[in-house]
Amino acid sequence: MSLIDTVRNTLVPVHKEGYRFIAIFFVVSLVLGFVWEPLMWIGFALTAWCAYFFRDPERMTPIDEDLVISPADGRVSSIATVIPPEELGLGSEPMLRISVFMNVFDCHVNRAPMSGTVRRIAYRAGKFVNAELDKASLENERNGLVIETKHGAIGVVQIAGLVARRILCWTTENASLETGERFGLIRFGSRLDVFLPQGAEPRVTLDQTAVGGETVLAEFGSAKGPVISRRA
Repeated sequence: MSLIDTVRNTLVPVHKEGYRFIAIFFVVSLVLGFVWEPLMWIGFALTAWCAYFFRDPERMTPIDEDLVISPADGRVSSIATVIPPEELGLGSEPMLRISVFMNVFDCHVNRAPMSGTVRRIAYRAGKFVNAELDKASLENERNGLVIETKHGAIGVVQIAGLVARRILCWTTENASLETGERFGLIRFGSRLDVFLPQGAEPRVTLDQTAVGGETVLAEFGSAKGPVISRRA
């Protein structure tokens, strides 16, 4: 691989939603430089972080209708069977919920976990408690999608966190989504919950690092049970 190829693969594209924030960070850094030069360099470091936060890399998504792919980068913070949020309209029966927590250094572009048609989009105002807490699933500001798939309706919920103050969703009801397709973004630090119907078996374990658009969270139609892991 040539040096040019190495540089090209290292420089990840920035999502357009981040342009104005990067510009603001950069201008403020210049202004601070007139007050005290060290502040300018601190500002430039924060500008670089902002560009890193809004990165939007390409991903290699597995194409298999039985697989559920992670909708975000982050840590698998919860695998549980719970009743889905009422606004999703998925009923009162417990469903498998897999949660991916995104810290401020993770890529925050959100992707569809399965192919299907967006049956419902439901926004709900709420609190901004730590998104790692289990109660954040019901108490925090959130935006939920219900996607009709080959295996039935699944829920994907964007949850604001302690720092996050803005949930973006670009898709619409009745739109078709492909697995791994970008549908939204959350600023800055948050969580994604995926609610799956009966028949889905987890393929990740707690505290595992997930890669949005690539990591298999769960699988339908498999005789294998839940995944067991160990620290190495």
